Amino acid sequence: MNLILTRAQELNESSQPFVIATLIEVIGGAPQETGAKMIIEKSGAISGTIGGGKLEAKTIKEAQNLLEQTDLKRFSVKTWNLQTDVGMTCGGKVSITFETYGVSNWNIALFGAGHVAQALSRTLINLDCTLTCYDSRSEWVGKFPQSPKLSSHVEANADDSIARLPKNTFFVVMTQGHATDLPVLHSIFKHHPHAPFVGCMGSSVKAIRLKKDLLELGISLEQVNKLETPIGLPIGENTPEEIAISVTAQLLEVRSRFTRDNAALMNGKR
Repeated sequence: MNLILTRAQELNESSQPFVIATLIEVIGGAPQETGAKMIIEKSGAISGTIGGGKLEAKTIKEAQNLLEQTDLKRFSVKTWNLQTDVGMTCGGKVSITFETYGVSNWNIALFGAGHVAQALSRTLINLDCTLTCYDSRSEWVGKFPQSPKLSSHVEANADDSIARLPKNTFFVVMTQGHATDLPVLHSIFKHHPHAPFVGCMGSSVKAIRLKKDLLELGISLEQVNKLETPIGLPIGENTPEEIAISVTAQLLEVRSRFTRDNAALMNGKR
């Protein structure tokens, strides 16, 4: 148990995702007693054991699958027949809990790597989110902070990457200007018409031009009206650091509303 607690603290402090698997019920024969625990990291590395062999291998695979999911479940229980589900010769069943840590349901995609984007990335990585950043300039992409929560990519055309992003992604666009913002926004609305947030940095005059151009590219008026631009709450001064705080505040505000609306929708279906 001390090994498990120590490793969990180490992983948590370094923002590395992991799963704690606990054997909570055994019917028939099993290679460990109830209460046995193990930590599984994204790489498949483990600490502790729930008995080794095929059962442990299946548990590791299940944990890795959970760490890859975008529709995250923080807590789940699996009950397996040791013969039919696990492929062991001994009979019986086991139930295992899976507790996921360090993985966020809040996905944010940031386009641009300039001064405001750099400040915004440094603010967001302090929150429970997964941040993906894109820019065509390798020298600027290299300035993003190092964090397990952040992945950065040098891309001149991000259309394919945008298509692969999770459907609940929050999009923040702050590239070098109108000419580079427009194709990114067009791709976002094309692939993610129901994205919870699409925002673009710029003036009110730029906002009018962007919306007009998006309409001419075939994006519906309903979608265009969802574009948040200028981005950020009307607070603070016009410095990269304070703009970053105002944008973060807006993202948190929208996230709270999105979470609340989703909860109400799910309750209505029950």
